[in-house]
Amino acid sequence: MHQGAETVEITEVRVKLMEESEDRLRAFCSITFDSCFVVRDLKIIEGSQGPFVAMPSRKLTFRCSRCGNKNHLRSNYCNQCGSRLRESRESRDEEMPNKLYADVAHPINQACRDLIQSRVVEEYTLELERAKQPGYVSRYDDAYETHDSLGPLVPPPHLGLRPASTPASPPEDAKHKRESM
Repeated sequence: MHQGAETVEITEVRVKLMEESEDRLRAFCSITFDSCFVVRDLKIIEGSQGPFVAMPSRKLTFRCSRCGNKNHLRSNYCNQCGSRLRESRESRDEEMPNKLYADVAHPINQACRDLIQSRVVEEYTLELERAKQPGYVSRYDDAYETHDSLGPLVPPPHLGLRPASTPASPPEDAKHKRESM
């Protein structure tokens, strides 16, 4: 995928197959970009023309006017205080979105969407084949390394960024106070 002179590479795809799913959800997956950025909880859904990738999403919520608790858009009563929510929402129904979920990560152009779609579906197909083998274990649940165990985060060289500097040493007068104690 090209965006100016920058390129992004999907360096890993992990798939967790859903056994006996009653709906069209076939698997969850995570993708890693440039060996340094992971997006989890993409969904592989069985569509009318084969599997497709749905981006990770969250339920849209709104706050109760009485206690401020977040509630699902279609809630009639507050989960926290029990106040009726419908009356306060009816005047805002025109303002409310028609959708109940919002993507938390998503491609911003078709080239990126196509890259993700093709790589994830390819890996999903391979995972289906691996699952047929004796002793199969999904790699999806393997823990990802955290930056704490790897040391400071260092951006890939092709991005032309410098790593964050180490914290500055304490001011001279603070250092002097510690020595005199």
